[in-house]
Amino acid sequence: MLIDWFTVAAQAINFFLLVWLLKRYLYKPILHAIDAREQRIKAQLADGAAQQEKAESEREKFHSKNEKFEQERAKLMHKAIAEADNEHQRLVEKARQDAQAERLKYEQNLALDAHKLKHTLSSKAAQEVLAITRKTLKDLASANLEEQVVAVFIKTLNELTAPVKAGITQALKATSGTEPALVRSAFDVPQKLRIKIQEAIKTMFHADMDLQFETKQDLICGIELIASGQKLAWSIDDYLLTLEKNIDTLLEADKQSPRESDEARKI
Repeated sequence: MLIDWFTVAAQAINFFLLVWLLKRYLYKPILHAIDAREQRIKAQLADGAAQQEKAESEREKFHSKNEKFEQERAKLMHKAIAEADNEHQRLVEKARQDAQAERLKYEQNLALDAHKLKHTLSSKAAQEVLAITRKTLKDLASANLEEQVVAVFIKTLNELTAPVKAGITQALKATSGTEPALVRSAFDVPQKLRIKIQEAIKTMFHADMDLQFETKQDLICGIELIASGQKLAWSIDDYLLTLEKNIDTLLEADKQSPRESDEARKI
């Protein structure tokens, strides 16, 4: 049998090449990995020993702290019992004082409620009197009363102060046909009284113009002149409003009296 030396040489070269490749790219990395793992294991074992020593040290510290804690707990328990007794006495005294204060507050509120009820009844009575007065005056309106109202209104025009008169004069001159001067009254002004009002305005304000007359039911025996946003009015309702304000002032002053009494009681 003939030997093919070329084949043998080629296979030998392939074998040695394979061995070199395995050694370079397989065995060496495996050996390096094994060495690295051994180093990690040694480091972990050393760290574990250190952790165990640290744990023993912490356990001893814990026992020492636990003994101190028990001693402190006993001291705090005695202190808490003493403080609880003191707090109990304080709360009992505070409850007594609060009960006394609540009783005093209840009596004051009771007196204040009684006074408020009295004030409310007085206010209602005053309102009813004013309402009855307004209705009575409205029902008593007559021709003679209308003449008197117009006469008083003209007298009011005559007694205007200079600044007010100047303002009304300017407002009357500023009126136009689309927005004429307006006279409102609680009653339908007869023609003769309209003429008197027209002449009075012409004489006092030097304004010759046609007035527009309207009826306004909520005016109580009253009459008013409106021109360019200015208004001059007179009515019995003005006197009633003044009376109502005076009554409110008296009631408000009476309302303050319980507070003054409480302050005097505190003093």
